[in-house]
Amino acid sequence: MKRAIHCLVSGYVQGVFFRASANERARELGVTGWARNLADGRVEVLAAGEGDAVDAFRDWLDRGPASARVDHVEGSEADPGDAPAKFEVR
Repeated sequence: MKRAIHCLVSGYVQGVFFRASANERARELGVTGWARNLADGRVEVLAAGEGDAVDAFRDWLDRGPASARVDHVEGSEADPGDAPAKFEVR
């Protein structure tokens, strides 16, 4: 069943290839959506796909790439229809 999540990732997550790494991981899992930097230093993410794939992507967000330090992920359910056809770095 398709579902989506909207997350705000806090920590040392900008300038460390977080969005590019999220894009790579999303494509590996077959997840669509987007990731973008926010002015306050967080990364905002929308991810949609099959439940297990979205769960695996959410778990990845808790760690991020090796160069990042994730302190907190605030997440909520979202409308899968809001996700683009592929994962995008914005």
